[in-house]
Amino acid sequence: MSALEHRGPDHAGLRADGNAALGATRLSVRGGLDGRQPLVDPESGVVAVCNGEIDNHADLKRWLTERGRPVPAATDVAVLPGLYLELGERLVDELAGNFALAIWDPRSQRLILARDRAGERPLFYAQQRDELVFASEVAALAADPSLSLSLDPAALAGYVRRGCFIAPGSPFREIRKLGPGELVTFDAAGTARRRYWSWSIGRASRKPPDADRFDTIFREAVRRQADVDVPCGVFLSGGLDSSLVAAVARQVHPRIPLRAFSIRFREASYDESDWARRVAAELGIPCDTVEIEPEGFPAEVERLVACVGEPLADPAWVPTALLARRAARDVTVALVGEGGDELFGGYPTYMGAGLADTYLALPQVLRRWVRTAIERWPTSERKVTLSFLLRRFVDGIELEPLARHLLWTASVPPTVVARLGLDPSQAPPPARDPAEAGAVLDRLQRFDLETTLAEGLLTKADRAGMQSALELRAPFLDRDVFDFAATLPPRDRVRGLETKVFLKRYAERYLPKSVVHRRKRGLSVPVAAWFRGPLRGWAEEKLGAELGRIGIDARAARTLLDEHVSRRADHGRTLWTLVVLSEWLRWASSRVEAENSSRTRGAPPLRGTPVA
Repeated sequence: MSALEHRGPDHAGLRADGNAALGATRLSVRGGLDGRQPLVDPESGVVAVCNGEIDNHADLKRWLTERGRPVPAATDVAVLPGLYLELGERLVDELAGNFALAIWDPRSQRLILARDRAGERPLFYAQQRDELVFASEVAALAADPSLSLSLDPAALAGYVRRGCFIAPGSPFREIRKLGPGELVTFDAAGTARRRYWSWSIGRASRKPPDADRFDTIFREAVRRQADVDVPCGVFLSGGLDSSLVAAVARQVHPRIPLRAFSIRFREASYDESDWARRVAAELGIPCDTVEIEPEGFPAEVERLVACVGEPLADPAWVPTALLARRAARDVTVALVGEGGDELFGGYPTYMGAGLADTYLALPQVLRRWVRTAIERWPTSERKVTLSFLLRRFVDGIELEPLARHLLWTASVPPTVVARLGLDPSQAPPPARDPAEAGAVLDRLQRFDLETTLAEGLLTKADRAGMQSALELRAPFLDRDVFDFAATLPPRDRVRGLETKVFLKRYAERYLPKSVVHRRKRGLSVPVAAWFRGPLRGWAEEKLGAELGRIGIDARAARTLLDEHVSRRADHGRTLWTLVVLSEWLRWASSRVEAENSSRTRGAPPLRGTPVA
C-alpha cells in the first residue's frame, strides 16, 4: 500500500478477514471522508475496493434503495457491495465510469477482479503457491519481497515492437494484467477469465448520424465526469478532441471554476500552445502553460519507471507527467480528449487503409517509381512529416489490412527489430470478437481501442496523472458514447482524405471552424532532434549491456544511434523505446538484487496480501 500512496494520498485503509486482506489508498474525488475504503457489507462480510469513479452511482443508489438496500454513503463506489449482493459478477454490466475493482466474498471464498470497458484504470495480479496478490501498478507487486519475479523476454520484445504491453502480458512472467472490459475470478475451483464487454462496432446496426442525439449523450458524459466534489480542469492542446471536451464542459458546468493546462515546446513545429491559449480565451477559461525542456527528461524517466514499475515507449509520457504535476497544484481531476480518434476515425492510418486499394491498382512500374521517390525523400525533424507517413505507407502496402496497420503503427519497424537481434514477427493478439465482424475500418478501430488506446495512451495518461495524484478522465470513453460511435457508417468516420467526418460536423456547434478543421498533429515530442543534441549523451549511456539481458544486441543499438546522429536515418522513436527499456531493466535488476539479498540474510517472507 505504501508503494501506491502517490495514487491515493488522502486516506489508506486495510481490511483483514480470514484468508483475505484488502487494502486501498484513496484519492478523494467524491464523498469526502464518507468515501473511505475498503467498503464492507456488515451482514454478509462482502468487501470491495475500487480505484476509479462510478459515474452512474446516483441511478444505482436509487435502484438499490428500491430493492431494500439503501446506500447512505455519499461516495460513488459505495454502491459496489450492494450491487454485488444483488447481481453477483454481473454487477460490472451496470457500471458506467472508469474503474479497477476487487470484491471478496468470504462466504464462497471467492475474489473478483474487473477493469473498466476502455481500460482507463489498470489492474495487475500474481499467483504464487497458494497466495494471490493484486495491485494497481507493477511496482506495488514488485515491492513484496515474498513474490519471486523474473523477466519475460517475449513480453519485453513485444514492448519493443508495439511500445506497450498487451494484456495479459507484463514485463514480468509472474505478473498478469487484466485487459479492458475483462473480469477474472479466483476460488477453490481455480482461475477464470472472461471478457464481459467488447465494442459493438461491426455488429451494431448502421444509423444515419443524429447530431442532436449525440449532443445529448456527449453533454451528459461530460456533465457526469466533471460532477465532482473537488476542483476540476482540462488538458488542452488546441486540437479538436480536447477543445470539444473543454467547450462542452464550460457549457454544462458554467459555474465551476474550470482551468485549462497546456504544453509548450521551443520547437515551432511541435508547439501548439498558441492554439490552446486561443481556444481557452474563446471559452473564457484561464490557461496555464508548462514549457518542456529536454534537459529534465533523464531524471523524469528514472522517476516514472521507478514509480510505476514498467516501461512505456510513448515520449509524450514525460510532458504529460510534467503537465499533471503542474495541474495537481490547482485541481484534482482533469478532463482529457483521449478516445476521440479511435471512436470517430481520426488517425491518418485509417485514410491509408482506404487509399491502399487505389494505390495497388496502379501499374507496377508506376508504384516502383513512387516508392523510389519516397525512399529518396530526405528525413526531417519536423513533427509527423509527409515523408514519414509515405514511407510507412509504401512499406506495408502489400500486407493484409491488419498486418499493414500493425506495421504502420509499430513503435520500432520490423527491419530494425531484426537488426537488434529480436524476432521481427508481429502477429496480432487473438481477436477478442471471434466473429471479426465489420469492414476493414471497423476492425482497425476496434483493434486500436483494445490495444493502442487501452494499453498505450491510457497507460500513459493514468501513470502520468496518478504519479501526482491527478485523475485524468476521458468523456469520449463513456459507454453511451461507445454505443453511438459504433452505429456510425464508415463514410461518416473517414471519407477520402478527411477523418472524423461526423465529429467535425458536430464540433462546429461549439468551436470555430479554424479549430475544428486544422490539421491533426497530436502530442509528439522532438526526440529525433534531441538525440542528436542535448539527449545524445543520455542515449550513449543507456544503450549498453543492460539491453543484452533480453537478447538485444547493444552494438546494433549503438549503430542505430550513430546512423541517427549522422542523419543517415531517423531512429528517434526506436532510440527512445530502447533508452526507456534500458532504464527499466536497471530498475528491475535492483529489485531482483534486493530480493536475493533479503533472502540471503534470512529475512522472514512477508505474507502475500491482496492490495488494490
